[in-house]
Amino acid sequence: MATAVRMPSANQPKSMTRPTRWNEEVEEAYRFQIAGYRDEIEYREVQKTDHVDRWPHNGYVKKLVRRDGCFYYYNRTRECPDKQINKTKLYEY
Repeated sequence: MATAVRMPSANQPKSMTRPTRWNEEVEEAYRFQIAGYRDEIEYREVQKTDHVDRWPHNGYVKKLVRRDGCFYYYNRTRECPDKQINKTKLYEY
């Protein structure tokens, strides 16, 4: 029985940090991670798209497609609660 060996992608992060305060970068990461993705780079790889739906007035993510094909819809305002800030991961490439 053959097993599939997954080759590492060229877009693997070099490091990961956890934030202590909310900012727009944390909000962005939180929205992608709720939908099951590491960040926007992984979302674009998996979904094979260059388009991410965003709110026009602030640029926050508006809608994401989960890995199972369902959709996540986000509000115009902040979604990341204070207790989830330190659970969010920020990746550096």
